[in-house]
Amino acid sequence: MDDTATNDRPGQRRGYAGGARVGLGLAFPTFLLAVTFGATAHELGWGTVAPIVASVVVFSGSAQFALMTALAAGGGLPAAVVSAALINARFAPMGVAVAASLKGNRLRRAVEGQTVVDGSFVAAHLGGGVFDRERMIGATGVQFVAWVAGTVVGVLLAPPAELTRALGLDVVFPGFFFLLLLDEIRHSRRAAAAAGLGGAIAAGLVFVAPAGLALLGSSLAALIGLRDPGPEQEGERP
Repeated sequence: MDDTATNDRPGQRRGYAGGARVGLGLAFPTFLLAVTFGATAHELGWGTVAPIVASVVVFSGSAQFALMTALAAGGGLPAAVVSAALINARFAPMGVAVAASLKGNRLRRAVEGQTVVDGSFVAAHLGGGVFDRERMIGATGVQFVAWVAGTVVGVLLAPPAELTRALGLDVVFPGFFFLLLLDEIRHSRRAAAAAGLGGAIAAGLVFVAPAGLALLGSSLAALIGLRDPGPEQEGERP
């Protein structure tokens, strides 16, 4: 039986239009998170242009917040860049996984590879190592617009930190990833196993190590994905 057909999720709209539909669902939390980044960066003295340029060039909430936090803590530019790079290191294996589904010459594939972001990666995964590149590109395009627009709004309006906390924007980021996790574990046994093992590792390490190291250690659970699953293990849950 063909793995791709087996793992195609029921009711999933494929192609650019399907990706844009996914992107619209992710656009609101992406926009709110970007508003928080823009406002905080402006408050920390980044000015007006630097936060917007960062959102256009980096386009990674986790990396940009890591960079901003490290600079605010006085860690210096090298330490800030290293922390942001470590956060974004997850995109290396994600890019390798998607590479076979991209098209064109090296330059085109490199450009298409820039659309590998967390939400789009999950939405485009069809199972069996196959990804819907059009769906991924469509979803990322919408999120990119929302991210840059939110940063502009945050920089220009600069809502105070009190408003940010009152609206609960500080929980948007973890909530965003939690929703992605819920969707993935519904359709993959290995994802559910990795999530459970990662949670257990983090819970154990948090008693003997700082929270950051505990979270880093929990990422070891992702190594489950290196195991080649049998036909009966791959695919959707019934």
